[in-house]
Amino acid sequence: MSRFSKNAGREALDGHQRLPEWIAKERIKLSELHSMKIGLRASRLYTVCEEARCPNRAACFKHGTATFLLMGDTCARGCGFCSVSHGVPLPPEPNEPFEVAQRVAAMGLKYAVLTSVTRDDLPDGGASHFAAAIRAIKEKGVRVEVLAPDFQGDLDSVTLVVFAGPMVFNHNLETVPELYPHVRPGADYERSLKVLSHAKRLGIASFGDDFRVKSGLMLGLGETESQLTAVFKDLAQAGVDILTLGQYLRPTRRQLPVHEYIHPDRFDELANLAKKQGVGVVYAGPLVRSSFNAEEVAKL
Repeated sequence: MSRFSKNAGREALDGHQRLPEWIAKERIKLSELHSMKIGLRASRLYTVCEEARCPNRAACFKHGTATFLLMGDTCARGCGFCSVSHGVPLPPEPNEPFEVAQRVAAMGLKYAVLTSVTRDDLPDGGASHFAAAIRAIKEKGVRVEVLAPDFQGDLDSVTLVVFAGPMVFNHNLETVPELYPHVRPGADYERSLKVLSHAKRLGIASFGDDFRVKSGLMLGLGETESQLTAVFKDLAQAGVDILTLGQYLRPTRRQLPVHEYIHPDRFDELANLAKKQGVGVVYAGPLVRSSFNAEEVAKL
């Protein structure tokens, strides 16, 4: 048995997944999603909570929180783990930053999280759109966290986003570099590290120690402890302040299968390992996601 699991569920021989009890007990109640979805549709807005089929969306929607998905619901890339549609995206809606800010204000949020589909089709990767949304939300007196793409390594685009003044700049590595070819085709591990380190240097120089950089990893795709240890070291060297560790869950049969379900105790062990490598704050658990409890995690 792998040291990553303790009686963890595996792929059944017939191809169906057996969910371990620590995941299966968390059932999504569709009734709890209804009122939030009505408001979002009325505003013509998307959330990554819905598009990526996040297992926490009922809990977040019930408490009036959501991670807003900018620039449509179609991604220019097709990562092996993601259920967001990919293809040729439509042009961004010019009024979307204002509409998101209006929705944030209507929800009474004090902390908003923004992300986007990857827009490799745009000259700046959508950075100016991100920046406009950040500024519009901040004008409402709301703090902002962004979960940004890699902008194809264009550090000028990263600069645009950081200068807009988010409290937290998040960019996920998602997995270990050895698994990038089939988990994150189109992405590059070293390029993502450069995005994080550039955001850290620029943010600290511009806003001081209140500015924080964050990243996240999915576990259960076939990574090893030695590979994770190397990634934890790289994240610390890049200046990442906050790391999230969560279980990869297959959104639909079209995405990569789960290689292994990681026991909750093992998440605690890996969190301690990451801290030993120099990462200050680690939020880890089977259902932890990049933006789950984002405001609370940012205060740690």
